[in-house]
Amino acid sequence: MPNDYNSVRLKNSCSRPSLEWYTCAENKMRRPSLLLKNILKCTLLVFGVWILYILKLNYVSEECDMKKKHYVDPDRIKRAQRYAQQILQKECRPRFVKTAMARLFAHRYSVDLPPFVEKVSGASKAEDKYDPPFGFHTLSNKVQSLLELLPEHDFPKHLKAKHCRRCVVIGSGGVLYGLELGQALNQFDTVIRLNSAPVEGYSEHVGNKTTIRMTYPEGAPLSDAEYYANDLFVTVLFKSVDFSWLQAMLKRETLPFWIRLFFWKQVAEKIPLQPKHFRILNPVIIKETAFDILQYSEPQSRFWGRDKNIPTIGIIAVVLATHLCDEVSLAGFGYDLSQPRTPLHYFDNLCMAAMNWQTMHNVTTETKFLQKLVKEGVVTDLSGGIHCEF
Repeated sequence: MPNDYNSVRLKNSCSRPSLEWYTCAENKMRRPSLLLKNILKCTLLVFGVWILYILKLNYVSEECDMKKKHYVDPDRIKRAQRYAQQILQKECRPRFVKTAMARLFAHRYSVDLPPFVEKVSGASKAEDKYDPPFGFHTLSNKVQSLLELLPEHDFPKHLKAKHCRRCVVIGSGGVLYGLELGQALNQFDTVIRLNSAPVEGYSEHVGNKTTIRMTYPEGAPLSDAEYYANDLFVTVLFKSVDFSWLQAMLKRETLPFWIRLFFWKQVAEKIPLQPKHFRILNPVIIKETAFDILQYSEPQSRFWGRDKNIPTIGIIAVVLATHLCDEVSLAGFGYDLSQPRTPLHYFDNLCMAAMNWQTMHNVTTETKFLQKLVKEGVVTDLSGGIHCEF
């Protein structure tokens, strides 16, 4: 018979496998719980960073000095108005701006590029190669579905009827306020306005004629008063949810709540225009503007941050205008970052310093591009914010 010591040792040895098995089983039971906790932590972290980013986009550290906005030297007002009238009184030069762009940028500018997406059997190589906003890679079916809802895809015939057309692209810059150029701006054949920049209450300075309102979902005006029956609403599709928003606007449907979560600010619930007034901007214009004209680097895969290779709506609109009109003028353009407390826009109290917060656009490169266009005589600057010639 085994003695007591051997008996105890035998019992302990026999019990070890059971204890180890229990510990192992307990650890396995804990693993799913730990995995869920880690997933929850990561989700909360990503959500927190997203909230901080949204706050960053909408936060302004200080209000602008509005007194600087309201006073403009009377002599400067007269010179600006006289300069605008001189431009309008000159004989219009057919195909001038296209010829000048082709000369200035050689093989980097396509003279005959369609301004809007057309209903064709297949996408071009450029459209198919890139993701939005530079192309429609993997989203071509959505594009075709949208085009089915649009009865027209080209520049309207009544706007193309004139032998020589003058465009003016009206930016949102505070430099436009006080120059009282509204009457002159209304005399242009095609008037392009950007995002939610208002006309109501500012027509003395910015005019009240609108031919094209060019924007993206977050930039579309929320007020029906900013839409006119004959406007063209040109949509720039930057991301996949923008396609869903445009479809909802065309079909007069309510955008689902979960899709709204993917926009960085409130978007319009309806656009009070008939489908025949909608157009989709040709993404090749953005691609050509970014990679060829401005010579930005192509998109790179990255976990965080941006490439700063997406042009502003204003720059895209300037290039679009060169494809629509024979001569192009600009008003309300120009960022003077050396004056951080001056008004950024003509319609709010946002300061110039707010441009230091944005992470998507290369303002320095765009400024040089616009200065080049004005100095070379390709376009004219009516408000003098880029390069004053009056």
